Amino acid sequence: MRFFQCISDFIFMEDKPEEADVIFVPGGNYPDAALHAAKLYREGWAPYVLPSGRFSILTGKFENPDFETECDYLFSILRQNGVPDHALIREDQATFTYENAKYSQKRLAELGITAKKAILCCQAFHARRSFLYYQEQFPDTEILVCPIVTKGISKDTWYQTELGIDTVLGEMERCGGQFHQIMREHMKDV
Repeated sequence: MRFFQCISDFIFMEDKPEEADVIFVPGGNYPDAALHAAKLYREGWAPYVLPSGRFSILTGKFENPDFETECDYLFSILRQNGVPDHALIREDQATFTYENAKYSQKRLAELGITAKKAILCCQAFHARRSFLYYQEQFPDTEILVCPIVTKGISKDTWYQTELGIDTVLGEMERCGGQFHQIMREHMKDV
């Protein structure tokens, strides 16, 4: 076993899809997760797809001039790939991953949709952090992570490039750094 295997095992999660109530797609300016979600929808794994996102908090705008929000962009990809409007749930306010989860939970509550089981389609290197945020917002929901490899960064290759190393170790840092406030809030509940 290589010394970095524990990092691989922590960051990269993958479940087999199962019948679920909804497919979540956290926002972004890449098509891969939406394409994967559309495929899972067409295969019949869930009746709804919920793409989430306004724009990145880091840039303050969505980088694609053809779309106002990440959600608009993801909607377009999902529609073009066989997901009908009646199966799409819009969340267009989130500016980072925690808000993707939080506002997705709010949208489902507004619509009276209970998710006992959900599929989370995200980038493979973003799987653990996405899972933690969505699990925190949906504590009674079984979250199945069905990621897609992007940027050539996978569990088996991340340590072979500078981009892979920087991306995965950046995720490790964020998994520690971004959860302080959430953990403190949960301490109040104990």
